[in-house]
Amino acid sequence: MPIFMDRHDLVGATSEEVAEAHLKDLGIQDQYGVKFLTYWFDHRNGRTFCLIDAPDMETAQCVHREAHGFVASEVVEVALSAVEAFLGRIDDLEGRGSGAGSRDAGHRAVLFTDIVGSTEMTSRLGDLRATELVRAHDSVVRRCLSRSSGREVKHTGDGIMAAFPSSVAAVECAMKIQREFQRFNADNPEQLHVRIGLDSGEPVEDSNDLFGTTVQTAARLCAAAGADQILASEKVFQECGTADIFARAGRFRLKGFAKRVLAYQCAWTN
Repeated sequence: MPIFMDRHDLVGATSEEVAEAHLKDLGIQDQYGVKFLTYWFDHRNGRTFCLIDAPDMETAQCVHREAHGFVASEVVEVALSAVEAFLGRIDDLEGRGSGAGSRDAGHRAVLFTDIVGSTEMTSRLGDLRATELVRAHDSVVRRCLSRSSGREVKHTGDGIMAAFPSSVAAVECAMKIQREFQRFNADNPEQLHVRIGLDSGEPVEDSNDLFGTTVQTAARLCAAAGADQILASEKVFQECGTADIFARAGRFRLKGFAKRVLAYQCAWTN
């Protein structure tokens, strides 16, 4: 099938709204024999671009029209080879492309959670009870991810790694997670405390996993955070566009990094 790129003029739209619209496209694309390969959001100019594998332009527009009503102002047919040469390799996560060696250069925010004192918890409670609490953690985090356009990448044993289309969505999800655990702890004698780390960038995707400096930074910030804390990188802070939700900044010595890394603590209790 031919490849099309369309343009939407969405002045005033947020990255979360665009991400939600994209998910709605994915939800019905199979009904029309269409594949939405990826999208880009230019928040400064209010423009969104979609890369689509579709039978024709009108079919691609039909999906937009039915999914969310944001039809494109312009649609053009493009050569995938030219798009890849300009933007880097683009692969459909459901299997289109070169397979295990593929590289996805999309911008994402990465979030790590970690249960504080998980080793001590297992020693004190035993494997069975500790596993039940890990499952409670997983349930809380996954529920928050589903409400914030987040995608679970993998389970780390005592935490979860997730990816988001924007830093704003990732920070909002992190705050929801901490608030949910605050409610959980108010109702349960055995409490769960988590730490969260966030970074954004262009991680390498391979075999449904993410790699690279963005992932490493998010993981190290998570390890550096205290109980019930959220530490966000400078990139996340800048992309959120507001300092209202960040309490203070500090420079942290992170394992594997030669210099101290500037990070911001999120004031999720406000």
